[in-house]
Amino acid sequence: MNQNDPPTEHILACLSSSPSNAKIVRTAATMAKAFGGTFTALYVRTPDSDQMGKEDCLRLQQHIRMAEQAGADISTIYGDDIPQQIAEFARISGITKIVLGRSSVHRRHFWSGPSLTEKLTMTAPNLDIYIIPDASAENGYGSGRKLFIRPFLPSVRDLLITAGILSCITLIGFLFLQLDFARDNIITFYMLGVLFTALCTSGYTCGVLGSIASVALYNFFLTEPRLTFHAYAPGYPVTFALMLTSAIITCTLTTRLKDHAKMSAQAAFRTKILFDTNQLLQKAKSEEEIFSLTASQLIKLLNRSLIVYPEQNGDLGSEQVFGVDGKTAQNIFSAPEERDAANWTFANKKRSGAGTDSYPDAKGLYLALRTGGGVFGVIGIDLSEKPLDAFENSVLLSILGEGALAIENRRNALEKEQAALQARNEELRANLLRTISHDLRTPLTSISGNASNLLSNGETLDTETRNKICTDIFDDAQWLIGLVENLLSITRIEDGRMNLQISPQLMDEMIEEALHHVNRKSCEHTITTQYGDEILLVNVDARLIMQVVVNLVDNAIKYTPVGSVIQISAYRKDHQVVVEVADNGPGIPDRAKAQVFEMFYTGQSRIADSHRSLGLGLPLCRAILTAHGGTLTLRDNIPNGSVFSFALPQSEVNIHE
Repeated sequence: MNQNDPPTEHILACLSSSPSNAKIVRTAATMAKAFGGTFTALYVRTPDSDQMGKEDCLRLQQHIRMAEQAGADISTIYGDDIPQQIAEFARISGITKIVLGRSSVHRRHFWSGPSLTEKLTMTAPNLDIYIIPDASAENGYGSGRKLFIRPFLPSVRDLLITAGILSCITLIGFLFLQLDFARDNIITFYMLGVLFTALCTSGYTCGVLGSIASVALYNFFLTEPRLTFHAYAPGYPVTFALMLTSAIITCTLTTRLKDHAKMSAQAAFRTKILFDTNQLLQKAKSEEEIFSLTASQLIKLLNRSLIVYPEQNGDLGSEQVFGVDGKTAQNIFSAPEERDAANWTFANKKRSGAGTDSYPDAKGLYLALRTGGGVFGVIGIDLSEKPLDAFENSVLLSILGEGALAIENRRNALEKEQAALQARNEELRANLLRTISHDLRTPLTSISGNASNLLSNGETLDTETRNKICTDIFDDAQWLIGLVENLLSITRIEDGRMNLQISPQLMDEMIEEALHHVNRKSCEHTITTQYGDEILLVNVDARLIMQVVVNLVDNAIKYTPVGSVIQISAYRKDHQVVVEVADNGPGIPDRAKAQVFEMFYTGQSRIADSHRSLGLGLPLCRAILTAHGGTLTLRDNIPNGSVFSFALPQSEVNIHE
């Protein structure tokens, strides 16, 4: 068979608590390997499963673990008719072969019904069914339900409820006799009493006892001669027999419906938990939250205390204990073997602790929170009182799988973000180097050329020419200094190394000081300021805010024609100090407004000088203002030009008298 071909065989092994079920699991696993097919292990949970003894529960768990280790998919379904449930599951799941056990004792009595194997053969005639001989008396499933009585004694509460219901029905029967009601009505009331008994008590026991007692009470108190168990009417024995049969059938059906309703409610509750777990984990924002949500959902499912060991640096970190109903459960997991079991599970990626071969004396069952990518932690579950049932185990593994998948997805997302950030930084670095290598050549060449001219011909040049050359050198040097300052500032901000020196500052004073450091060509423009009469106080790093003002004004000077007007205004609005730098130049096209704050965007203005801008000024301004909790916006100036405005939180003015 070609390895690339999809598996054609799907093997199903039926799980049970029978001692010989281990042989069935091994046989099914061997068949799946031999046929190159898939392997599924199925457990049919019936109403009788709740009464399974501790030894049987442990044995069932061992068989489930054996199937898991053999590579089987574990499935649990609810049902009363076991053969029908197996056949329906096989039909839906595409099962081709079924492996199950058969007791050596086929029929103890001639009236015994067909066995599980015989029923399954009749229900699913198209399936290949492999029967593994079972030397035990029972095969784990049994050939049918134990009729009427369950293997446990009723509680005192159930007995009192039964006695109360029958007493009330008997009193009503006396009342009906006094009112000359037909005896059929009295019998109906006793049937109703049996029905209420089955609904209000646990199991079959009280229902059956109530059925027998109702016939006895009717005969003793309400038939002639009264207060005896004799009956004068010849038809009374038949009536009593029919009454008893009807009462028992009613009790049996009612109890069975109640059990089915209980199982359906449990299945719905556990399904809801699994669905809620998926939804909650998708919203989790950290691994700590994922572990906490996983633990809380497991507590809802199991109602048991838990301990969580998250993975840290390749080992188990500090544990966190989750108690039931907010109660602490530290003592349950305090023994040294508990931590040893958790470490063993983390190292071997297998369960350990209670009910396993590894550290069986531990109180907790330890399972790894893992995917194919590794182990993300270990969760321990308190099994000191009772083991897990098959369906709890199935949902438990699903929740652990959801938690592990959520952690893996989060780590993958973080890795992608880091990779994207690294790629962006590399792109920015490449753009910066490319831009610097290209655009710094012009001012450096100008400085070098002018300096060489002064050195070679300085004595022959007239004063006006020398001044012009010195001015050009000065302008080029100032441009380079401004560029370096912007580069250093934006590098510190991007790396998170910007330390803000916050102090109360007057906005008008910072603006006036900044105007002393703007481009020398500011004299070719008209720059006006407007502050009003209000005290505009902000808590900022004055050096950086001045850099913002200088960059905005230099930007207006660079991209507006000579003689244009640049107006700087500052005012208070909604507990903020707003500063606007407006010009009456050509403005910025709508298509470019979304890009002006991007790094290395320089636009296509024809007014700019010979030094090409690196496109760092506006991104730097926005980064500085964001670090101060402020904003930077752009809008059109009516009728012409642009307005750059930034807002900073206003500081309170303290007046000391």
